Amino acid sequence: MSARLSLVLENGDLVLPDEGQILLLHPTAGAELSALPRERVLAVQPMRPDHDALAARGFEMAVAVPEGERFAAVVVFLPRAKDLARALVAQAAGVCDGPLVVDGAKTDGIESLLKDLRKRAGVEGTLSKAHGKIAWTVAPDSEAFADWRETPGEADGFRTVPGVFSADGVDPASALLAGALPGKLGRHVVDLGAGWGFLAARVLQDAGVKRLDLVEADARALDCARANVTDLRARFYWADARSWMPDAVPDVVVMNPPFHTGRTADPELGRGFIAAAARMLSPGGRLFLVANRQLPYEADLSALFTTSEQIGGDGRFKILRAERPSRGRRG
Repeated sequence: MSARLSLVLENGDLVLPDEGQILLLHPTAGAELSALPRERVLAVQPMRPDHDALAARGFEMAVAVPEGERFAAVVVFLPRAKDLARALVAQAAGVCDGPLVVDGAKTDGIESLLKDLRKRAGVEGTLSKAHGKIAWTVAPDSEAFADWRETPGEADGFRTVPGVFSADGVDPASALLAGALPGKLGRHVVDLGAGWGFLAARVLQDAGVKRLDLVEADARALDCARANVTDLRARFYWADARSWMPDAVPDVVVMNPPFHTGRTADPELGRGFIAAAARMLSPGGRLFLVANRQLPYEADLSALFTTSEQIGGDGRFKILRAERPSRGRRG
């Protein structure tokens, strides 16, 4: 990751207070943080893989900013989603008593955000490097960002928040999969990468389902799912779907696996989801998944399941079903 933050601190361009806690908002696993006083840092990261990786590096971690706390400085690591980026800056302004720092890539909209930041709070300094920019202001007026504060959204009657997957509407791939699921699934179903709960709501229309596990790495999306799915059969797990295992063997797994790391297509993410499903399913278990047509998941399904086939789709997406995990590849 870029060393912009370390550079401005080591060069003396940006000076952090000698005392008080420093808040980091949404740093990723590979963020360059070596110039920070680790003993005074609290990092907030709702994505489980990044959260765990930063905790392993020795940082104090939280899923959300503790209510009522204030900070000597705040660093915002810009996410891709514009609404979430603005919400994070507004949140930072509301708890910051010193420098408020924003660091991000050009492809994630840093230039546009800094243009607005200059109008609302002014900018004390900037540094451009590695296709991105870091900038900072000091003790901004939080009211200058009142219209940037996070407000819950809605997607076809479901609660969402800025920055979660498909925040503005039901994902068409998930809708396609929901329409293709059989009327009777099984007693125990797992939704890997459950998001804010759309597929889970469809699964729970089946009265034969006695337990549904919603597994989601984004704590903010999972909070939305808790609001959207109030059925007592639902259980919620903040976890990386690629490594999570249930405490009881499920009959069915459903999923619309992610296939991007940042802006880069990464089919390995989906492959990890498929492998996890094969590990956890019962010997006669079934997997239902939807994927973009160009993603080459058929070979993985053939290797990990006794039978697999395409059961539906459209011009953009394919729906795949796999049955009976191969015994030699489970566990």
